[in-house]
Amino acid sequence: MSETARGILIVDLGTQYAQLIARRVREAGSWCEIHPPRTALEVAGRMNLGGVILSGGPASVYGDDAPDVPGELLELGVPVLGICYGMQWMCQSLGGTVEGSGEREFGHTSIEVLRPESLLEGIAGRTVVWMSHGDKVTRLPAGFANYAQSDTCPHAVVGDATRGFFGVQFHPEVSHSVRGSEVLHNFLFDVCQMPGDWSSENIATREIAKVRAMVGEQGEVVLGLSGGVDSAVAAMIMHEAIGSRLHCIFVDNGLLRKGEREVVEEEFRAHLGMDLTTVDATDRFLDDLAGVTDPELKRKRIGHAFIDVFREEAKRFDHANFLGQGTLYPDVIESVAVHGGNTATIKSHHNVGGLPDDLEMQLVEPLRELFKDEVRKVGRHLGLDERILMRQPFPGPGLAVRIVGEVTPARCALLRDADHIVTSEIQAAGAHETLWQYFAVLLPVKSVGVMGDARTYESTIALRIVESQDGMTADWAYLEHELLRTISNRIINEVQGINRVVLDISSKPPSTIEWE
Repeated sequence: MSETARGILIVDLGTQYAQLIARRVREAGSWCEIHPPRTALEVAGRMNLGGVILSGGPASVYGDDAPDVPGELLELGVPVLGICYGMQWMCQSLGGTVEGSGEREFGHTSIEVLRPESLLEGIAGRTVVWMSHGDKVTRLPAGFANYAQSDTCPHAVVGDATRGFFGVQFHPEVSHSVRGSEVLHNFLFDVCQMPGDWSSENIATREIAKVRAMVGEQGEVVLGLSGGVDSAVAAMIMHEAIGSRLHCIFVDNGLLRKGEREVVEEEFRAHLGMDLTTVDATDRFLDDLAGVTDPELKRKRIGHAFIDVFREEAKRFDHANFLGQGTLYPDVIESVAVHGGNTATIKSHHNVGGLPDDLEMQLVEPLRELFKDEVRKVGRHLGLDERILMRQPFPGPGLAVRIVGEVTPARCALLRDADHIVTSEIQAAGAHETLWQYFAVLLPVKSVGVMGDARTYESTIALRIVESQDGMTADWAYLEHELLRTISNRIINEVQGINRVVLDISSKPPSTIEWE
């Protein structure tokens, strides 16, 4: 957004779900930025600030590991919404009291609305929210009133309407809070008076301008193009910004889906007219992965191999000092504690946590703070074909993170054939339209089977089929019985070396979508 656009500052106090708060704020049509406490005041000073949201977090406000939050955030003259830990910190900072609760609240909780006004405008009676806390506010600061309560939490929603300070003990950003979106909407538009002008056009304009300013008049960008929607939209943004100074590199690393290379070359070279070079690096990648079974080591080796290829290709150009990537915010939040707080690292992504320290190329990542749905909207605004926009996400490390155990050419071929059956059957049945991802996983498990009255001892394929909005959370999907039967029968009959197919019925969290 421009320097004059009004925005919401989200202060990340260590929660895994700061990005969900941002998602909800943007879905409501408001620009926002996420920053850690240590830079929050600096950012607030340069923003045309409309309000502040203090996230939840794992610490206790009275604990030794409590984030160091500057009290000046409450002196900026703008409304503030504290969520869970954020509410407790705000109440304690303003003179209230927070104590450990003898009755902890986790999960669905019914609260009674006492004051259906301001933050709770239009929400009366009782409603179900998502709680996750072991502490609670036991005494309110001066000027605060109680807006809602639960059976075990006397101050579930509190506020000082005069100053625009509000706190909710529950998490309005998660879908389990039935009317959480209304609470956030009330804060944004009734309390903060936000204009609601955040759109795909604004996102595109902002990112194109940022790339143009970063790369300059002569700089060239080497972009790792995977053929998925993320790198495709990143390519569109960079092409709009610097034109022919964008050089797309598609690396065939031997870890691709069936027919992937042909699709990418057709779409991007023939239809979009971009400078595209295909590099066959199958042997390099598979040699680097030989004998490796640790998932993190797989990702890091793949990341390093990609960088080596990009570095070599960059030497063909005079000013290619920039490496472009389609990194998304969910990639970042799983790979690193991006905002410098207490957020735990889940796994390295090859284009985030797997990059070497001596990269020697400046990263250009126009999608780094965007969610998948925002990326698709931007791509649609820029005219990207729907066939690319709606392709299911495919991880940068490719089949390597869907092969549990060692990655070999033979195991890649096995999984590639099984996966093609899964995707083609689901798409032919039209079941893909409601799914986020659907693919096969090769397990390091062999089991006894009977085929043609003979004993077999062969490998196992797991089906991973999930529904999701942004990849940050996901739930397993159950396909029609006959479709599952067809997929299983085809894999066992057509893929030599497989005699068992199982269904993964794990949600994220606690599992991740990919197996490694």
